[in-house]
Formats: sequence, C-alpha cells, structure tokens
Amino acid sequence: MSSRDDTTLSLAELVEWTSAVADDVRAGLYDVRADADQRWHVRLLCDDAVDIWLISWTTEQGTQLHDHGGSSGAFTVVEGVLDESVWRDGAGGLDEHVRTAGDSVVFGEHYVHDVRNTGERTAVSVHAYSPPLTSMRFYDVAHGRLETLAQVWTDDPEEPAPTLKAAS
Repeated sequence: MSSRDDTTLSLAELVEWTSAVADDVRAGLYDVRADADQRWHVRLLCDDAVDIWLISWTTEQGTQLHDHGGSSGAFTVVEGVLDESVWRDGAGGLDEHVRTAGDSVVFGEHYVHDVRNTGERTAVSVHAYSPPLTSMRFYDVAHGRLETLAQVWTDDPEEPAPTLKAAS
C-alpha cells in the first residue's frame, strides 16, 4: 500500500489505508491520548495524494455537520462507538448510523455528515482524505434543506466549527 505523489486515491485505497492504520493502532504502534476539553488528533501522514489522521473522542465530543471541501475520504473506528448523521441529498433529512469498532466508512467528495461520541468510553478513529484537505464547509438543516453556514480554509479536519445557525 503506497500513496502516489501525483494522483487522488480511490475510495478502495482510502479504506485500505484507514483499515491498515487502525490495525497498527490496535497493535500499539501509535500513542493515543484523550482530552476531555477538545478532540485530540494527530496527523500521521500527509503527501500530495493522502492525509491520514488519528482522532480520539471522549463522551459528548463531536463535529458539526460538514463536508470535506471536495476531498473524498474514509474512516475506520478503532475502538468505542461513534454515531454518524449523514445528509440524504434530495430527501431533506439525515440518516443516523452507529459505527462500532472495526467499522469502516468510505465517502465521495460530496458527503455531508457529522460524527459524535455519545457513549461513555473514549472512541478512537483513523481518517484519510484524498486529495488532502484544503477546506471544509459547515452546514445546518433548516426547513428540510441543507444551509451553508461557513467555508473554512484548513488542512486540519478538527478545525473548530462556526457557531452560526441557519435562519429558522
């Protein structure tokens, strides 16, 4: 498994990366920390093709509804449980999913979701983006529509979300 310097990785390659790194985390090859005040995260790899992150989520930590600014991605739950809400394009709502240890999710460039830990145990996950992140858009759902709150130029998937809400 090698990343290429000049191309975007396929969805299969992204999930291959997150699954392999998750195995390495379970084997103790990476130090995982937890921070009750904010999600702890560390970049494990970044080249022209892929960006890989290790993230821990303590109870009630989560993201705001967001996309990945045109990057495709994947994440694998290493331990614990994460709840994911995924925007159903054209249906005006969110689908709720429970992602448990060993589950992998892969998504294209138009995927809008939020992820959160509602359990008592710290959850750990590995995330990969290709091309590497350059921006994220944050959203709210209002009147059955996805409303853009802000676009943030960032290479960090843990960029603080804006506190804005769409007009009711």
